[in-house]
Amino acid sequence: MVAVLFAALCCVTALAAQSAANPELPPGPMRAKVTTACTECHEARIILQQRLSKASWTKEVDKMTKWGALVDPQDRYSFIDYLSANFGVDKPAYVADRLQGSAGKIKK
Repeated sequence: MVAVLFAALCCVTALAAQSAANPELPPGPMRAKVTTACTECHEARIILQQRLSKASWTKEVDKMTKWGALVDPQDRYSFIDYLSANFGVDKPAYVADRLQGSAGKIKK
């Protein structure tokens, strides 16, 4: 019985750690496609940390497509719009969950 409880606790802890290690992208009509295309090679956190202009997102999407990201050409502009709307230069800097205190302030 103790072994079963320990195994269940380990599974829950592992799932929670995985969720924190790979946060979701913000809601939007292209979230699923962007997540699929981009997280084939890296974590969502790489995207969450970016603050790029629309021109820079355009270059980034084109570069990643050349490197093998699967982006339907019909979705290209929607990808760029989604990324620049959510991760543009006007957005606040990304703060990892582990650095936030209970009041949402950065721990020192």
